[in-house]
Amino acid sequence: MTHSFVKQTLRSLADPDIAEHSQRFFKTGKGEYGEGDQFLGIRVPELRRIARSNSMMPIPETAKLLQSEFHEERLTALFILAYRFSRANSAVRKEIYQCYLQHLDRVNNWDLVDSSAPKIMGPYLEKRDRSVLFKLAKSENIWHRRVAVMSCHHFIGNGDVDDALEISRLLLYDDHDLIQKAVGWTLREIGKRDMTAEEAFLQKHDYRTFPRVLLRYAIEKFPEPKRKSYLDGNA
Repeated sequence: MTHSFVKQTLRSLADPDIAEHSQRFFKTGKGEYGEGDQFLGIRVPELRRIARSNSMMPIPETAKLLQSEFHEERLTALFILAYRFSRANSAVRKEIYQCYLQHLDRVNNWDLVDSSAPKIMGPYLEKRDRSVLFKLAKSENIWHRRVAVMSCHHFIGNGDVDDALEISRLLLYDDHDLIQKAVGWTLREIGKRDMTAEEAFLQKHDYRTFPRVLLRYAIEKFPEPKRKSYLDGNA
């Protein structure tokens, strides 16, 4: 199993029409968040299938695939790392985590982050020092900030919300809507498990001042009367 073999497999499936749509969808134009990214044009289910069949590819080979200029090849590499991580022993998990951190600049769009951070960073840091997430939350790189908040979804799933709330606080007034949405989703997930904790956060930090898109996502699962009262600023 080599990165060259996976590349060859992926490029045999390329579809220019899908690629053109993906370049618009992932905002690859000048000045947009995905500026310059390139696409082969392959649907995600195909990428997952190929990743599963190559999930034991050596980590150095997977890292080479992660260096690709093509979005789908980077995403496939991340799927491979995530599949491998979920089945690995502690030594291999450490190697995967280190590989992920070393190549974090290649995790450079929202789907790449969301497919990997909660499955690699979150599980690895579950019982370890999490200061790296707070460092990433303060980064100028939008994708590093998104990694920080999305990694917390693993903790939330285990009923551990403290770091997720603190990182959400750090990113509450981020000027990028992709971070605002991620923070809103994070607060929503906290609320699904502990609505008291979410509401305490909303009140403590004055939800009326939150970016509107963030607030809408945060209260999405509230009962309709309560949701409306938050939107109206009367909660």
